[in-house]
Amino acid sequence: MIIKAKHHFFIYPFFKYYTLRIIKRNFHAVKINGRYEDKDLPVLVVANHISWWDGFWLMYVNLKLLHRRFHFMMLEDQLRKHWYFNYSGGYSIRKKSRGIIESLRYSAELLQSPRNMVLMFPQGEFRSLYEQKAHFNKGIERILHYCKNNIQIIFVANLVDYFSHQKPVLFINIDEYQGESKKIKDIEMSYNDFYTKAISSQIKNAQR
Repeated sequence: MIIKAKHHFFIYPFFKYYTLRIIKRNFHAVKINGRYEDKDLPVLVVANHISWWDGFWLMYVNLKLLHRRFHFMMLEDQLRKHWYFNYSGGYSIRKKSRGIIESLRYSAELLQSPRNMVLMFPQGEFRSLYEQKAHFNKGIERILHYCKNNIQIIFVANLVDYFSHQKPVLFINIDEYQGESKKIKDIEMSYNDFYTKAISSQIKNAQR
């Protein structure tokens, strides 16, 4: 059995408060680039996985733009170790087991409600932000297969630069997946095109 997400009356609001505080303390600025139109649909967020910060950055996006109930998948052993994440929307997945199907079905179940968002890191592990292309696991494709209702798929690419500042500047690039295909290769291709444009924009920022 998977560990399902909970939203504790104290821990979840504290997680949101702590996110804003820790980002303000550690970053010179946060700049959100791109477009997002709220269509009153469940939101599946597809993001790059580059650091310990990722979950906090995506909570920041949720607080500033999406305004949904936050959900994210964690390895079961890590979720048991860091139990408080379970009370902030975390739910479990156990890789290389039959339980992974249950976790993916549960993700699709969460995406039935327009109040919810689900965060996915389809690379499945930390990768360098300097890698030019992302390679996705098939989890998203299976979730979309199980999910029969309409949802929004939002791409996010988090990038960090210092420029002339002592603390880094966080650039959160966002866009909506416009394709109709639910095939992982098509979603991967669209994300990589989006990521390439985000990198190009980042380089232009550095030249200003």
